[in-house]
Amino acid sequence: MLSATRKFAKSWVAAVLIGLLVVSFAIFGVNDAFKGNYTNDVVRAGSRHISGPEFRREFDNFRKNAEEQTKRPVSIEEAVEAGLDRRLLQEIATREAFGEMLHRAGLRPSDRLMEAELRKMTAFFNPISGAFDKALYQQRLAENGLTPARFENMMRDGVAEQHLAAGLINGMRAPRAYSALGAIFEMEARDLGYFVIDPRSVPQPALPTDAQLTALMKENADRLTLPEFRVLTLVAFTPAQVSGDIKVDEAEVQKRFNFRKDTLSRPETRSLVQIPVKDAATAQTVAARLSKGEDAAAVAKSIGVEPVVYADKPQSAIADKRVGAAAFTLQAGQVSSAIQGDLGMAVVKVTKVTPGQAVTLEQVRPEIEAEVRKDAAAEKVYALTQAYEAARDEGASLVDAAKKAGVPTVTIGPVTQQGQNQQAQPIPGLTPKMLEVAYGLAAGGESEVQDAGDGAYFAVRVDRIIPKALPPLADVKPQLTRFWMAREMMKRLQARADEFAARVRKGENLETVAAAAGAKVVRVTNLDRRSAAQSTQLSRDGLVKTFGAKPGEVFTAEHTQFGVIVAKLDAVRAPSGPTLARITEGVRPQMTMALFQDLGSAARKAARTDVKAKIYPDKARAALGLPPLEQGKAADTAGKTEKTK
Repeated sequence: MLSATRKFAKSWVAAVLIGLLVVSFAIFGVNDAFKGNYTNDVVRAGSRHISGPEFRREFDNFRKNAEEQTKRPVSIEEAVEAGLDRRLLQEIATREAFGEMLHRAGLRPSDRLMEAELRKMTAFFNPISGAFDKALYQQRLAENGLTPARFENMMRDGVAEQHLAAGLINGMRAPRAYSALGAIFEMEARDLGYFVIDPRSVPQPALPTDAQLTALMKENADRLTLPEFRVLTLVAFTPAQVSGDIKVDEAEVQKRFNFRKDTLSRPETRSLVQIPVKDAATAQTVAARLSKGEDAAAVAKSIGVEPVVYADKPQSAIADKRVGAAAFTLQAGQVSSAIQGDLGMAVVKVTKVTPGQAVTLEQVRPEIEAEVRKDAAAEKVYALTQAYEAARDEGASLVDAAKKAGVPTVTIGPVTQQGQNQQAQPIPGLTPKMLEVAYGLAAGGESEVQDAGDGAYFAVRVDRIIPKALPPLADVKPQLTRFWMAREMMKRLQARADEFAARVRKGENLETVAAAAGAKVVRVTNLDRRSAAQSTQLSRDGLVKTFGAKPGEVFTAEHTQFGVIVAKLDAVRAPSGPTLARITEGVRPQMTMALFQDLGSAARKAARTDVKAKIYPDKARAALGLPPLEQGKAADTAGKTEKTK
């Protein structure tokens, strides 16, 4: 072997391979060969790694939540533009770093505890047997893009955090002085007077010229620019297109019923109590006491064990199969003798028997026929897509291929990336995936057949792209004119209010200045931060400035209606004595919770520092199907990201 290796090392083949290796090191660098991140991880926190597909799953969930909140489709590009990917990266990095820190600190829930937590989740229980179903568990996780290992790690982190929180919060109380400061802040009362400068007190501005409106439109181009629109041709393959031609095959209905009748039928269930025993003598004593009607819990306690209670469970749900088989031979109220089970000896008392019920074909016929129709429709829809793709392979366009397949096409648009028409109304029938595919094509581009879910498919062509642009002045002139007039009027009102505020600051009485303005002074007393939310006298701007002012300070603010107020803060009074003591104790629980949340936030920041979690934005973008950021933008994003930690 050694001689053969030496012979190969001297050959021309080895020389070529070594030469290629040298060139590769020269081009790509030696350091990267040993230190580079060759995985698709987007986050690393100690021993924890979040891959690209895992990040994409969480990103899609975030995007779906955004769609539910906004009641409209949100594309990947729009979500990324809003910074959703960067925010999610930071949240994942903090979460994983905190979990890693807890693991290093020794907070590791046991397998037994995790199994107990898992068996509390009814979503993973078989609806027929009522028992934990491992296959159903794996199926439900797969539907959400999770593996059992990943889901159980997430559960483990959650339990560890709960235990940490319970340990921190137990007995924790904010210091009384800390709560008193919060009480003073909340209940500090303020008195002020103000008068209103309304539109009647200033002359009306002149109507704007077209040049002024054009300049205004350019100033607000970011808000007035119309989004990109696209005109689309859509071909859809749906079960509704073929459902009218489907006839139910009776033989298929019978076949499915025969296959599923056992699962469709309701099994016999029993309620029983099982008492573990050490030997036959103890079993005889327990059985005798149960037969006399003694309470099962008391009997079990007297021999130092816990009873196992099953309520309306089928035989398959009984943990010990031998005990279950014996229990299902008893009648209601009957007590067994000693049963030697797989897990030990036991005595069983049956308290209730619910007979099973076999399902007939006629009882479930509508359900099975619906399934047969659905499957037959899916086959026909699939056949249509195959005919369409065969025509496309022969060179036919989207429209011609649809005609050959016998499927109609429909023209949609102009439509935005969010699925809205030019009147900002949603266009029915368009799904987020259709829009995502359509906005990933160039003008004239035609997509492949896409799975739309629920047995439906689609393909789309981009007929025309209408770029982003400012609307014609004539289309928005009325709205711009109203905005212009309101803005100019507010400028005049503010200038007038500033004049009167200056007079008050120089020492004139508020009532005197108000009379000169043709207004009356309104007095507000005992305004605190709790009652401010219900105040109808001051606008939000007025409230913010009121609670930011010092006694004697004069300020102007927006009125609740169109106008400006001139106000003077007369007094600030803090609560004292018994009132302060009562309020202090009242806010103490909230202050304690706020302190606890601050500790939690600080702990998460410390975890990021201690674990040295790393994020890879370009790999995250690759997982979303997006190109990497430009170098300058990437550096800017990294700087912003660092500030948000």
